[in-house]
Order: sequence, then structure tokens, then C-alpha cells
Amino acid sequence: MAYSVKSKKSGKEYFLHSKEVTLKGGRKQVIFWFSGKDKIKKEYALDALPADRKVIENPRTGLPMLKKK
Repeated sequence: MAYSVKSKKSGKEYFLHSKEVTLKGGRKQVIFWFSGKDKIKKEYALDALPADRKVIENPRTGLPMLKKK
């Protein structure tokens, strides 16, 4: 099951995803994003929160975001 977070503002549940992408300069970088229940991509879904990250919530929109500890 994918790692999920419930928004305190809207009450919606969001699921964490991750993917390694190649930037224009050739450097590889891991990106993280949250999506709703109807848009889960099983090949990118993460089962746990990375150890060096924490979840914060945008106070205006209620959307979850990852931030380095």
C-alpha cells in the first residue's frame, strides 16, 4: 500500500510517488509528488516516507509537500 497523508484542511487523502528524472544538463534527480486516490501510479508509488524528508502542508491550499529535515 502506498504511503498516504490526509489533508487537515480538506480532509482528502493523498499518496506519495517518486521518480528519477534526467535534467537538461544530464544530471539525475529524484522527484517526489502527491496525488489523489483516483490518480495513483502503482509503478511510482512509495510504501514509506524517505528517512531524510518530512511532510508539510501548504496552509493556503491544504496540499501536502515534502521537505528535507
